[in-house]
This record gives sequence, structure tokens and C-alpha cells, in this order.
Amino acid sequence: MMITRRRLMGTAAFAAAMAALPPARGLAQTATPLTRTIPSSGEPIPAVGLGTWITFNVGDDPELRAECADVMAAFFAAGGRMIDSSPMYGSSQAVVGQGLERLGRPDALFSAEKVWTSSAADGPAQIEQTRRRWGVERFDLVQVHNLLGWEAHLATLLEMKAQGQLRYVGITTSEGRRHDLFEEVMRRQPLDFVQLSYNPLDREAERRLLPLAAERGIAVIVNRPFRQGALTRRLDGAPLPGWAGELGATSWAQVILKFILAHPAVTVAIPATTRVDHVRENLAAAGGVLPDAALRERIAAHIGAL
Repeated sequence: MMITRRRLMGTAAFAAAMAALPPARGLAQTATPLTRTIPSSGEPIPAVGLGTWITFNVGDDPELRAECADVMAAFFAAGGRMIDSSPMYGSSQAVVGQGLERLGRPDALFSAEKVWTSSAADGPAQIEQTRRRWGVERFDLVQVHNLLGWEAHLATLLEMKAQGQLRYVGITTSEGRRHDLFEEVMRRQPLDFVQLSYNPLDREAERRLLPLAAERGIAVIVNRPFRQGALTRRLDGAPLPGWAGELGATSWAQVILKFILAHPAVTVAIPATTRVDHVRENLAAAGGVLPDAALRERIAAHIGAL
């Protein structure tokens, strides 16, 4: 039976209970999820992370916050590491911090955050406020969100990295915005990560950004893999083709994630969810077979026609 509340349970008991839950029906779980290497360091990272845009913006509602902690517990139990958030995401940062506290602050965590302010002077204070909300000693990765004030903020982040106050530096965009400027920054700056939108219908990044990331040795985080749920809703009820079974995919969400992860430049995809069964399903997509280039084209064409 799925645990949806754990306010009466201790931290250790809750984490142990979540780890002991059986796999969601129909999912082939893997004890060793697919990992990718961060080019700038050689560090391995599981290829499916956890986004928090909208899904973790639940305000102060204790039951919804508990459900977010359930999702985080299932995420770590399935081998996940990267959790990504932003000051733009409402209460998401505080919700992540509360979840980490209740789970005993898992050592596996790879913390990915953003700076998002037009004021260069306000950047350091915002990052520090975010760090306190998460309750971490330092962030693994801080990214300039949507290139807002990118020149000043990148200078700040690179100095923080040099001082050992964070491990990696990056920039983000979404929904295909500002790709020309994004490419320019990728070419000029010593970035560890870029974050962008990519899925079987949104493939503009394939033209220049993904090849450039591979050329420059920059890790790629993929946001909006499901178009904020619109893509999976569009496919709801459509039968899975036979080749989905050959990939070990039991859902359209897994087909989409396998399409994304099969691109050689992609490092981590960060689907967001409010459900324990979905977070397990997403991480299970990193197991088994990934499509080759020909099948990726078939997947994109099939989904585009539905």
C-alpha cells in the first residue's frame, strides 16, 4: 500500500518504508539506473532527475508538502540524485528543503538551483537565501535562469566556484527561447551545464545547441520533457506501438524519456511530478534499451502524427 502521509513516522522509519515499497505495477525497476558523465569533471550522474516547476509550488499546505516528500523519498530510493529548482518556482525551494530534512538529508542529493534576478547586486543574497531554504552546505550546481542578468551572475558564480562555494556553473532556457544568445554564451563562457527544452516535438536544440554542448564538453539538462504534462495528456489513450515493448517501455512517458536520453549529448532529463508512481516510472525509463537514431525518428514521427 502506498504511503501518502508520514507525519506520525520518524525520518528513518519513513525513508525505510518508502525504500521497501514494491515497484509500481507494470514497471521494470532497475537497481543500477543509467548514468551519464559530467564532461567537465568525469563525475557520473543518474540520467533522470526531478524537476519542481509547478509540482512543488504547494504553499504551506501540510498534506501537499507531505506528498512532495513522498515523491522525493521514492526518487532517492529508485537511485535518483539531481533535484532542480529556482527562485521563480514559488514555494518549491522551501518544500524541497522540508522534504530533505524529513528524509534525513540523503547523501545522494545533487542539488541544482538557479539565480533569477535582474539585479547583479542581489544575486549573492538570493543564492544565500536559497541555500538556507534547502538547508544544504553548498549547492552542487547554480544556473543563471533564463539568462536574466547573465553576464554579472556568471561572474559571481564562477568566482563562487573558484572559492569552493559551489561545484558547477550553468545557464538555462526553456521553450526554445533566445537560442541565438544561448549559443553565444555557450561558445564564450566556461560552462559546466546548460539546461534547455527538448522532446520528440520540440527538437530545435538538435540543430546547434546539442552538437555544440558535445563539442564544448558541456553537460545538458533537459527540462519540460512532457511539455508540462501537455504531451502525455495528448497521448493519453493512444495505444503503444509494438516497438515500445522492444525498448522495455510500458508508457508514453517512458517512450518520451527514452527518446530524450538516447541523444548522446543529453546528460539528465528532469521531469516534474506530484506522484510516487510517476517518479518511479520516470526513473525506470533509464533502464533497458534506448532507441537508435532510426527508431528515434520513428518515435518523433509517430508522436507528431497523433
